[in-house]
Amino acid sequence: MTSLWTTDAEVPARLRLTPGSRFDTVVVGGGLTGLVTALLLAESGVQVAVVEARRVGAGTTGASTAKISLLQGTRAQQIRRRHSVATLRDYVAANRDGQEWLLRFCAERGVPVQRVAAVTYAQSEADLGQVRAEQKATQEAGLPTEFVTELDVPFPAYGAVRLADQAQVDPMAVLAALAAEVESHAAPIYESTRVRGVHHGSDGDLTVETEHGDLGAGTVVLATGTPILDRGGFFARLTAQRSYLAAFRMNEAFPHDMYISAGQPTRSLRYAPSQDGDLLLVGGNGHAVGRTSEARKKVDDLISWTRTWFPTAEPLQDWSAQDYQPVGQLPYVGPLLPGQDNILLGTGYAKWGMTNGVAAALALAGRITGKLPQWAGALASWRPGELKALPSATIANAEVAQQLTAGWLRVAAHSSDEVPAEGCGTVQRHGLRPTATCTVDGTTTELSAVCPHLYGIVRWNDAERSWDCPLHGSRFAPDGTLLEGPATKSLTPLNMPRTP
Repeated sequence: MTSLWTTDAEVPARLRLTPGSRFDTVVVGGGLTGLVTALLLAESGVQVAVVEARRVGAGTTGASTAKISLLQGTRAQQIRRRHSVATLRDYVAANRDGQEWLLRFCAERGVPVQRVAAVTYAQSEADLGQVRAEQKATQEAGLPTEFVTELDVPFPAYGAVRLADQAQVDPMAVLAALAAEVESHAAPIYESTRVRGVHHGSDGDLTVETEHGDLGAGTVVLATGTPILDRGGFFARLTAQRSYLAAFRMNEAFPHDMYISAGQPTRSLRYAPSQDGDLLLVGGNGHAVGRTSEARKKVDDLISWTRTWFPTAEPLQDWSAQDYQPVGQLPYVGPLLPGQDNILLGTGYAKWGMTNGVAAALALAGRITGKLPQWAGALASWRPGELKALPSATIANAEVAQQLTAGWLRVAAHSSDEVPAEGCGTVQRHGLRPTATCTVDGTTTELSAVCPHLYGIVRWNDAERSWDCPLHGSRFAPDGTLLEGPATKSLTPLNMPRTP
């Protein structure tokens, strides 16, 4: 499932890593947070390199809806339930700084931006309470939101909160401009280079272990979604979420503001400029990674909903994105371990990474250069009020334990040598070994079904033809190749791929 943004994106050739090189800072991850952090550091005279496991934009940023908005669905009220008004205002201030930085960068580099309103709407009367609560919370935070009773949309809408003059972009255009600017400061971007680990050396430096050799670094920034290092236990403080998007060619007028529903199932809409006419993008139907057996049905439902309310909508392509929901509702930006500033991270943007991701970069670069923003405490990776998030963390990790147990019990009860049909995958017990078997493009592959992170049993994703771990969101290609972490290793092959 390739996103609309990456389909025609130009991919320049980049340098290969030279083992033994040393940098002041190594940034792991070539998405929005990683590239902005690298650029800010390079502009401050810091020797920096970016290491990306796949290609720039291959992760969440390149698959996102790319809404650059301070009205973020129902985020404000969710944060306000857990935190003070002052903390909510700091969160909004962080996102405002991120928004302003990104829009200024786009204007200076000629990256097209569409200025539109953001709208959180009630798709049923039962959702009106959430819409009203969002208006109240955003106004407490200082945003000039307004409540509107009528929307010029064909789908059911019972009122909405609206914030004018927000923005949207093509995220790959942003990343391409950022990458070019990073490289113009003699900061290399090493693609197709997966980081396996980070270790402390005897000289006080860090050693960044990659599949193509080691790098030395004074500081390491993890901008990989969920951190690839388990120290700090952030995998247990995040829930990995998968959501779906589809692009449609239209033969009718359609709304051009950015919409998102307050209730479930989520419906998120925006338009995308195209040479052949504006496209409609519709997203939603999210779920915890690896915890559904009907991913394709969720995509089909999204397409069906769109064609119900926009009869001329012609589906062009669909894809998905992965995001991370923090148990305490606020992003985690700062040290991986308390009091240790040599390994930093940014994660937990809860699907609003275009502003939170840049805000995280501003805070990370500020921590390294000694210019920490005033609002940075609200996004701290270790904050005094973290105890308030313990009930949510307990619930989230109880679900992880349940998924771990259920996966192994399911394998124990099923033993078969049946070859899956094309596009299908099954997990069975072969002897004592949990085996993941799939058939894709006529090739049947058998792999260990055990995720190398914390030994969860993977499940087949029939929408994306991938193996997904229901514990902490690691994902693998049909041949077992690691797609995204916190795992740092691929699934173990058990046979040579075969064709019928």
